[in-house]
Amino acid sequence: MNRDCDQQMKLRLPRHPRSVGRARQALLGTMSLPGDLADTAALLLSELVTNALRHGSPPGREILVTVRRGEGLLRLEVEDAGDTLPRPRTPDPIDECGRGLALVEALADDWGVTPRQGPGKRVWLTLKAPDY
Repeated sequence: MNRDCDQQMKLRLPRHPRSVGRARQALLGTMSLPGDLADTAALLLSELVTNALRHGSPPGREILVTVRRGEGLLRLEVEDAGDTLPRPRTPDPIDECGRGLALVEALADDWGVTPRQGPGKRVWLTLKAPDY
């Protein structure tokens, strides 16, 4: 039996630092993921939500998180109303931030940015999520 088909989670979050933890908890509490995949997905979702909070949504706008699992993939999407497109950077060793997209590039099987309906963008990534 293929238990991972059609699993989906949608979550609207306020532009607040606590939203990062809420997104991670919702992911882990809703989706049936094996240990390593759960850890990687939680880390990468945290990075996408953090980027949306810091660089994406203007004050007062919500962030939309969508997670889908099926056909051997886990897809994480974070939508915000900001126009600034994410771009990887190379931080100095003493920088306290700037490594999020480097983690996404290193750990995700694929990632990108697409426009969304209305203002803003959707940043997405996929991870291989084999049937179990």
